[in-house]
Amino acid sequence: MPSVDVRTRTAADVGPVDAGWFFDEELPRLARDRGSLVAAGGRELAPRPLAVEVDGRTWTLALDDDRVTVTCGGGGPPAHVRLGEEDLADVVHDLRTPMGLFTGGDLDMPTGRLDDFLDWWVILRGLIDARPVHTAGAVTFTGTDGEPLDLAHAFHTDDDPRAMGHFLAEAGFLHIAEVFTEDEMGAVSAEMDAAAAGYEQGDGRSWWAKTADGADRLVRMQYFHHESPTTRALMADDRLLGLARLTRDGHELGKPGSNANWVEALVKPIGVVEGISDVPWHKDCSLGSHSYRCCSLTVGISVTGADERSGQLRVVAGSHRALIQPAFVRRGLDLPQLDLPTGTGDLTVHLSCTLHMSQPPVDRERRVLYTDFRLPSIDGQPDPGEAKLRRIREAAPTTVSQPRAG
Repeated sequence: MPSVDVRTRTAADVGPVDAGWFFDEELPRLARDRGSLVAAGGRELAPRPLAVEVDGRTWTLALDDDRVTVTCGGGGPPAHVRLGEEDLADVVHDLRTPMGLFTGGDLDMPTGRLDDFLDWWVILRGLIDARPVHTAGAVTFTGTDGEPLDLAHAFHTDDDPRAMGHFLAEAGFLHIAEVFTEDEMGAVSAEMDAAAAGYEQGDGRSWWAKTADGADRLVRMQYFHHESPTTRALMADDRLLGLARLTRDGHELGKPGSNANWVEALVKPIGVVEGISDVPWHKDCSLGSHSYRCCSLTVGISVTGADERSGQLRVVAGSHRALIQPAFVRRGLDLPQLDLPTGTGDLTVHLSCTLHMSQPPVDRERRVLYTDFRLPSIDGQPDPGEAKLRRIREAAPTTVSQPRAG
């Protein structure tokens, strides 16, 4: 079985970062020693110079003849970001990304666009983490037989788990058809209706959205295992638990407890005009902590079927193997964007590093359950970025829009 565990850090790696040391010494050294990892990908990104200001001191990052240069001072670059000492440490240690700063309301860019910071984040991650920046054609898809992988293939529960694990590791997602029955999904849907009255806006365990007709709609019920006996039974069923055996990494389904959000029930209504329901392209690690938690497995259970008219999931195949922006699809990205239409009772699985999005429904609403399988802890300690990411999610704006492409 393959491995999808790409973690490189633990809580022991987190500490303060002195801005002078990082920009005057460490980053220039990394640029000299690891510049070849980011040169070709940086050339394709062609980032504009970025001034990074930390507590009154400013350094300018630029790509000059495929070389990353760090210059003390501003000099009027077209993009300028201000970071506090903690912000800088979070970015260096991969606890928060530019998207994490933006979503949490902490991004301070007097000039330039979010895309400018995201481009430089990709290059910085390449240097700090010794990863090559993605270039066109670098990711290919090969089956177990050595032939090109059929990315549109849907598996079934009795298929070879080795083939499914290989597909997951190559493509970053799976579609498994007819896992649960129509009757099981009908029971879950009825229990969603019954549970809805127990949720209210501001309760800290639900998401709401406003539709074009002015209605406030409940779109996400957290801790749904407390509300649905059928869902609790599904969570203990080997048709679901067997997914942990598709890799050799020991993935574990989150266990229910007083504070554990084990499974969420989502409704995708038509015509959302306010609130987060149909989320644009993102990786599940887009806010931060990739180095500490990836790749976990996110599993969607189709309570109702979904297609391009009813809120289906879409994925960017191979994006988990590419050092690219962690949110939005940058213009010119060569990786294939795929629809994942599902029938009632189907499962979708995607890795936490796979770019994905949900299409807004236009004809029919969609219902889906989401749960995840996490990697076992390396050092027995929790993810050091979890508390930060929880605060970011709580502070998230009511709408998410895609910035202009860089």
